[in-house]
Amino acid sequence: MQNPRWVFKHLLILSLLHAFSGGTAAAAAAAADDDDDQTHQTNPICYEGDRAALLGFKNRILEDTTESLSSWTGKDCCNGGWEGVECNPSTGRVTGLTLQRPGGDRDDSGAHMKGTLSSSLGDLHFLEVMVISGMKHITGSIPQTLSNLTLLKQLVLEDNSLGGTIPSGLGHLTFLKAVSLAGNRLKGQIPESFGNFGLVLQLNLARNLLTGPIPPSLKNLHSLQYLDLSFNLFSGTVPDFVGQFHNLTFLDLSHNQFSGQIPISISDLSNLLDISLSNNKLTGRIPDQIGTLRSLTTLSLSNNLFTGQIPESISRLQNLWQLNLSRNGLSDPLPAGFTKGLPLPSLLSIDLSYNDFDFGTVPNWIRGRVLADVNLAGCKLRGTLPVFSRPDSLTSIDLSDNYFTDGISGFFRNMSNLQKVNLSHNQLKADISELSLPEGLSLLDLHSNQLYGSLYKVLNNTTSFLEAVDVSWNRISGRIPEFSEGLSLKSLNIAANRIAGHIPDSISNLIELEKLDISRNQITGTIPTSLGLLLKVQWLDISINGITGKIPKTLLGIEGLRHASFRANRLCGEIPQGRPFNIFPAVAYAHNLCLCGKPLPACRGKKKEQ
Repeated sequence: MQNPRWVFKHLLILSLLHAFSGGTAAAAAAAADDDDDQTHQTNPICYEGDRAALLGFKNRILEDTTESLSSWTGKDCCNGGWEGVECNPSTGRVTGLTLQRPGGDRDDSGAHMKGTLSSSLGDLHFLEVMVISGMKHITGSIPQTLSNLTLLKQLVLEDNSLGGTIPSGLGHLTFLKAVSLAGNRLKGQIPESFGNFGLVLQLNLARNLLTGPIPPSLKNLHSLQYLDLSFNLFSGTVPDFVGQFHNLTFLDLSHNQFSGQIPISISDLSNLLDISLSNNKLTGRIPDQIGTLRSLTTLSLSNNLFTGQIPESISRLQNLWQLNLSRNGLSDPLPAGFTKGLPLPSLLSIDLSYNDFDFGTVPNWIRGRVLADVNLAGCKLRGTLPVFSRPDSLTSIDLSDNYFTDGISGFFRNMSNLQKVNLSHNQLKADISELSLPEGLSLLDLHSNQLYGSLYKVLNNTTSFLEAVDVSWNRISGRIPEFSEGLSLKSLNIAANRIAGHIPDSISNLIELEKLDISRNQITGTIPTSLGLLLKVQWLDISINGITGKIPKTLLGIEGLRHASFRANRLCGEIPQGRPFNIFPAVAYAHNLCLCGKPLPACRGKKKEQ
């Protein structure tokens, strides 16, 4: 299931950006229609000062793999096809600069710009929209001269590598409606001058290194609809004036160092759809007034220090589809409203993991409903794994760190849409070769149980969707099976079992593999040279087995290797003399028969040559 919170967040951003740019675009379109009607008129070429300002920006960009700036040639920046540049067709003044990485947030092409932001951008005095986002390698500080752009309505400089502090002069831009500086390396505090943003609808400063409290001046942002300060180092309390943002629909203060209690005033945010206060140091009880947020769709309070019981009022949130209260100190009993009728009728995802609950069995109101994600790790569940009344709706299950002993053999029956499952750290006992896994499964974590049998069916009778398998610390025996082509495995951990035999040459078919751990088994034979074909491997552990022969030099082809351990085998000969093998710590090669060469002492023949 795609994270509904992520979907909502991005739909909201897109709608806001569309609203801000709509006026400018409509005006441009109307002007274009007028020009069509008055064919005797011609659009003026761009103002020379604006052209010079744009070329000043271009000159500070040392590398542009997006190729956007390659179109910036000629004297007319308005009608000459300059990518990302918009002008007022009547005046020839630049009103919009929009440079975004092709493909947006999920682009993996590596397209970027490298350089710094020129102070000449502050000379675009008629600019209303500035979007320079996703360029990854634009460094340096935000130019102070941007405070000259007094007509600016939209400022988006997100997902670059900008550093330094946020210029306080930005607070002079009182026509701003959207500000996003997210995804940079900005430090220091939020300027007090941001309190001048009386028209701002969206403020996004997420994913930086900002510190200090939320400044009191932000209470003046009465129009605010979207506030994201997540993934920073903010501290202090969540200010009571947050409850004055009556138009707020999205609030994310997660992954900071906020302390104290949730202010009761949050209950005044009647339009709030999405709130996340996760990963802070918030204390006390979850206020019962939170149940008055009748529009709420997502509530995430995980990884804080909350105590007491879940408020009864939460069971009355009719529109809530995601509830995450994990990793706190919440305790029994659950609200009585959770056991009556159908509480939380819109719920699709629930996470109550790692609190002080002692459930015994999975509650009926969870088992008996349509859910996509169920996370009840560390809830002191016992006995047989639960049977869900609608298994076909489940996409993710985490029941790890409990005391289940039985029921895994038929657990996956009818879970046709399951993608991720974690049943690790239980006491499950069964023959792993008899498990019938869903075809679309991408993650399987069964480590630290009492499973036995052969791995053949798990690793080869699956579709190419399976990306991560962890069955370590069980009682699995047999051999490592041959691997067919077309598998998508990125992580394979079969450590600490009773697996014997040799490493098959066909392991080279796992071309997507990034982590391989076969340590603490009874594997013999030699390391196949074909292992060196796994060019994406970053973690390799074959320690504590009975492997003989040499470490093949073909492994030097794995240039991205970050961790390797060959210790406690029966290996002999020279360690491959090239990075990273000759700079791994000596302990990575300890307790073998006769390995030599850096980082161990030189081989005998090499000593004589020296």
